[in-house]
Amino acid sequence: MDAKLDKMELSLPDYSHAGKAEQIIHRIFRDYKGSLAIRLGSNGKTITFSTNTPDCILVFNRFKPLRDLILAPDPLRLSETYFRGWADIEGNIYSVLGLREYLGSLRLSLFEKLSLWVAALSLVDPEDRKHNDLAAWGWSKPSAMQMHSKSMNREAIGFHYDVSNDFYKLWLDKQMVYSCAYFDHAGDSLENAQNNKLDLICRKLHLQPGERLLDIGCGWGALVIWAVEHYGVKAHGVTLSKNQYDYAMQKIRERGLERQITIELKDYRDIEGDEIYDKISSVGMFEHVGIRNLPIYFSAAHRLLKQGGLFLNHGITQDVEGGTMSIGSEFINRYVFPDGELDMIGNIQREMERTSFEIHDVESLRPHYAITLRHWVERLERHHEAALQYVSETVYRVWRLYMAGCALQFENGELGVYQILAARRIRKTLSIPLTRSYITQDGARR
Repeated sequence: MDAKLDKMELSLPDYSHAGKAEQIIHRIFRDYKGSLAIRLGSNGKTITFSTNTPDCILVFNRFKPLRDLILAPDPLRLSETYFRGWADIEGNIYSVLGLREYLGSLRLSLFEKLSLWVAALSLVDPEDRKHNDLAAWGWSKPSAMQMHSKSMNREAIGFHYDVSNDFYKLWLDKQMVYSCAYFDHAGDSLENAQNNKLDLICRKLHLQPGERLLDIGCGWGALVIWAVEHYGVKAHGVTLSKNQYDYAMQKIRERGLERQITIELKDYRDIEGDEIYDKISSVGMFEHVGIRNLPIYFSAAHRLLKQGGLFLNHGITQDVEGGTMSIGSEFINRYVFPDGELDMIGNIQREMERTSFEIHDVESLRPHYAITLRHWVERLERHHEAALQYVSETVYRVWRLYMAGCALQFENGELGVYQILAARRIRKTLSIPLTRSYITQDGARR
C-alpha cells in the first residue's frame, strides 16, 4: 500500500549528493535479514536487501531521515518522518517494523562512523528549514504519566478516543469493540471473535438475570448491551470519552434498553456507593490508571462490589517491571495513549490481593490480541481513503504504525493481555461452579 500525503507529491531533490545517500543506505542496511527494499524518491533508484521480491519498499522522500540515521539515530525521529510524509511505506508494513531491533543492535566502526558522518552532513535539503519542530503531532503534556489526575486522565482519554467515531467504525467490528477479540480458530472473522469475547466475559462473571453489572470504561457500550440482551442483567457503564458516551446512548435508545442500561460520563474514582454491584467488569481500561494509582483503582472496585461478588479485570501487561520506558512505550505515550502505564502480570495480581480480592482465574489472551491487531491494520489500510474524511494523513499513519507495531510486540511476547477473575474476599464458599466448565463454550448457558 502506498500511503502518500494528499496534495503533496514529495520527491527527493535532484542533488549530486544522491551517491552519498546510497552510500549510507548500503552500509546501514546491508546486514538486514528482512524482506526490504529502499527507494530514493518517488521515481528514484531502488536498492533491494532481499534475495526474493521484497515484501516492503521504504521510500525516502527527503534526505533528512537518512541524516538522522547517522547524526541522531532516534527511532521516534524515524517514525515522525513517516508521519510527515518524508518517508513512505509501500507493501507489508510489518517488514519495515523489523528495523527497530536491527537499528538498535547496529554497530559501526569508528572509521565507518566518521565517513558516514561526513556523508550525512553533505545531504542538505532546503525543505528541511520549513520543518524545525520535532513532533509532527502528539501529546504535549509529558507529565500525564506521573500525575494521573482526573482532569489529566480526561484529557488523555479525549486525545485517544475522541478522534472520530466514524474513523473507528472503519476498522472495528460492527459492535465497536476496541479490545482483544477471542478466536476459536485463527481464521475466524473479527465479528465472531468479538462476540466470543463479550460472551466469555459474561460467562466468567457467571451473570444471572436481575443482577447489577458495572462496566468501568464501557467504551461504545458493546459489553453492557450484550450482557443485558443475553443474560438479563441491569447494567451501568462509565466512560471519560464524550464520543463514546454519545454513541453508546444512541445505541441504547435504538434498542429500547433505557430501563436496563445507564451510562455516565464519570471517572471511576467518582462512582458513589458501597456494595452496589453484583459483578464488575473492566476491559482495556486499567492501562490508563497509572501504576501508583492501582491501589486506588482496585479499592474503588472493591468498595463498589458486594460481598463475594465477582470482578473481571482485562488489560495489557508488559514483560518488564512497571515504570520501565522502552522505545515502543515512549512512542505510544507520545502519540496514542498519553497516560498509559503497564506492569507485569504478577505485580497486578499482587496488588489485587493486597486490596482483599481473591483471585479465581487467570487467562492469557496474548495470541488473540496479535490476531485482532492484524485484523484492525488490514481494515484500516483497506479504508485509507475513507479514513481521510475523518482524520488527517498524519493521524492515519500514526494509527497504522502503532497497531502494526503492537501486533508484533504481542507476537514476540513483549506485551501480554490477561483476564483476571477475582472475588471480593469472604470467609465462606463462593456461589460459583466448582469447575471451569461453566466458562467453556460446551458448558455455557446462552
